[in-house]
Amino acid sequence: MADKEESARIFLIDDHPAVLQGLKLLLSQASHIVCGGAKNRIETFERIGSSCADIALLDLSLGEESGLELIAGLRELGIAVLVYSMHEDSDTIEKAFAAGANGYVSKREVSEVLLTAVSDLLAGRRHVSPQVAQSLANMAISSPKVNRETVLSEREQQILTMLGQGEANSDIAAAFDIGLRTVETYYARIIDKLNLDGMKELRRYAIRMKPK
Repeated sequence: MADKEESARIFLIDDHPAVLQGLKLLLSQASHIVCGGAKNRIETFERIGSSCADIALLDLSLGEESGLELIAGLRELGIAVLVYSMHEDSDTIEKAFAAGANGYVSKREVSEVLLTAVSDLLAGRRHVSPQVAQSLANMAISSPKVNRETVLSEREQQILTMLGQGEANSDIAAAFDIGLRTVETYYARIIDKLNLDGMKELRRYAIRMKPK
């Protein structure tokens, strides 16, 4: 049974006609069936119900819409979701899998990687392409959870926690009876100790690390 090659019924969700045409050709040459397509959320849920799709191949940039918002609805229909996107940042990748995606392939990968991902999802396996795996590995290396326990002072950990919970600078300052400038100084120290790339990355880190 493991050696049996099967064809997948694939529904394409992408707002670039040239990309859709290329995907149709690639997938049909690999004996897969493109059973429909859409370029936005409304079209997707109008058409996919009657397509009998096994897999939705989903871009994350759909004009003004985010493909991330479609994942949960597709999974509720019992359709596996394979993200096929130019977005390789770890934050987007984590959000896609948290929403229920079964696989994630970078559009920079060669076509064989995409076909392997389709086969994996059809067999019930998850798939992370090499470029995506590299991005996740870089994130894990640059901001491991152990850093919080070992290099931050107790006050720095408390401030990081409050930042992750969405507290404003003024609220943090009031909680510790310190000035706004002192809060910013704490941020600078934490950024330096965790080797982060500025305030934007610090906020992302704080949100990831906040207690569940």
